[in-house]
Amino acid sequence: MTARLVIWDVDGTLVDSADEIAAAMAAAFADEGLAAPAPAAVRGIIGLTLPVAFDHLHPGLGAARVGRLVDGYRAHFHRRHAEKGVAPLFRGIRAVLDDLAAAGETHLAVATGKSRASVMPILDGHGLTGLFASIQVSDDHPSKPHPSMVRAAMAETGASPRRTVMVGDTSFDMDMARAAGVAALAVAWGYHRAETLAADLVARDVADLPALVDRLTRGAGDG
Repeated sequence: MTARLVIWDVDGTLVDSADEIAAAMAAAFADEGLAAPAPAAVRGIIGLTLPVAFDHLHPGLGAARVGRLVDGYRAHFHRRHAEKGVAPLFRGIRAVLDDLAAAGETHLAVATGKSRASVMPILDGHGLTGLFASIQVSDDHPSKPHPSMVRAAMAETGASPRRTVMVGDTSFDMDMARAAGVAALAVAWGYHRAETLAADLVARDVADLPALVDRLTRGAGDG
């Protein structure tokens, strides 16, 4: 049987970053003389690439202004990291990642709407980078829910769709999984309501993840 692949979203799945994202968004909007979006609205777009997210939050801004917002957001986001450190992991996530990485015939990957410059300090800061065989970022792909990130991770690791699961907290993650033909595992501690995501399975607690990953990556028929 081929190796299995567990692909992870970052914001709202591995790390609790909603507050820092909302703060950087508010600062970027203020720089442009715009009212800050409501925190609930920000939570709703977490996972999208920044240009798409800004278009959702404030349609009709135009490419030039969206470009300034993206640059401003990134500057405020990186400044906050420098001052306060990276967002914390959800409790128990590190142990789950370590256990899965140590399991035989298992690859881990990341698929995030963040840029490489934004996600690598988070992974490096938590000592996670070496656990991932593939790191897919917004620099190289269309925004979720396009399946490009999942397909690239499978190509890099040699995993088949039957042995691949996408773990995430948003509709964008679940829709991306379905578009790529892989299993969709939602987590209940993130930024979209898990019961609205139409996932194959839902992890209500971090401790549930290993067993649910096992169920979704059995890959009957692969050899």
